[in-house]
Amino acid sequence: MKKNIWIINQYCGSIIHGMNFRSWYFAKELKKKGHSPHIISASFSHLLFRLPVVNGRFTFENVEDIPFTWIKVAKYSGSQSIGRVLVMIQFMINLIFLPKKKLQKPDVIIVSSLSPLPIVSAYFWSKKYKAKLLFEVRDIWPLSLIEIGGFSKLNPLVLFFGWFEKFAYKRADKVISLLPNAKPHMQSRGMNKDKFIHIPNGFNMEEMKKSKDLDKSIANLIPKNKFIVGYTGSLGASNAMEYLIKASNYLEKNENIHFVIFGKGQHLEKLKNNAKNNVSFFGQIDKSQIQSAISYFDVCYIGWHNNLLYRFGISPNKIFDYMYSGKPIIHSVNTSNDIVQIAKAGISIEPENSREIANTIIEISKMEKDKLNKWGENAKKYVEENHTYTYLTQLLISTIQND
Repeated sequence: MKKNIWIINQYCGSIIHGMNFRSWYFAKELKKKGHSPHIISASFSHLLFRLPVVNGRFTFENVEDIPFTWIKVAKYSGSQSIGRVLVMIQFMINLIFLPKKKLQKPDVIIVSSLSPLPIVSAYFWSKKYKAKLLFEVRDIWPLSLIEIGGFSKLNPLVLFFGWFEKFAYKRADKVISLLPNAKPHMQSRGMNKDKFIHIPNGFNMEEMKKSKDLDKSIANLIPKNKFIVGYTGSLGASNAMEYLIKASNYLEKNENIHFVIFGKGQHLEKLKNNAKNNVSFFGQIDKSQIQSAISYFDVCYIGWHNNLLYRFGISPNKIFDYMYSGKPIIHSVNTSNDIVQIAKAGISIEPENSREIANTIIEISKMEKDKLNKWGENAKKYVEENHTYTYLTQLLISTIQND
């Protein structure tokens, strides 16, 4: 049965506007299945590379046949600024005043966090329209503020977000978690265990197949006849790239190994300053060129901090780019759901250990090609079977239709 579905995600973008893509991909797949999704997002996010043109409090736009409502919000200066929190509050308040005559009456409302604030406004609309309310947790706030940000449990901001978190777990009909082992925490915050649904991150197969060649001006700068250790993605505090750079320093005199890094972020300059001549930085590239860029790698790297938060699991987007490419992976992590180990797609090592990263790179660089290729084949097979948005959307539809 066709459903009208509101997807409320303050940070949702599109293939035109940039990150975050998860809600966008769900909307595209829901449309294919005969449903009517409508994305409600904010006019500004530090993740968007192209901001929507907005006129007035609410702006309506169709992006590749997916209707958007852009809620006008203020711009903030950085991802960790108080201005960002104020914009979260502004978005939540403006949600209450959605022009209902311009939106189809929803059968289902999905609220996708980071912040849980929009759940209160969504709850208001769900009661008004007798719509099913789903709360999707992409990041466990405010626990992540405590365990990653270093905030006190009694910090006013933590207590503020904590109230909304409890409200969400209590009032939502279902709670969708990207993290497979988050149920105990959510239950401790008031969620009924029967509400929990695990739907991980994924990738869009069609976009992967439309990969464009890496610019020749960049490709020509990647060393030939060397073992290439590659990374694509953000270069921020949470990416733990300082340990890879330190590992590259240990291998400075090894003329057979070179490091290639694509991406940008607040730690870029610091990483450059600490790197030696065996590391090449190429900045951010278009999403359509990522598969081509990875094709120049012999092994892909992804690392994490040694953080207790990851006991609930992880679901990084970049690892699907790696796995679909058919390349082996070095995964520096301590988590309860190590996808590299599950898929037999490479080697996993402890986090924050640069010496072990360096030793593992040397070990892999000496391995037979057949073994590396087998890891790559395992990786691609696993993500094609378990992480396409076509497959994940079917899980979402089952959640929507299961009363």
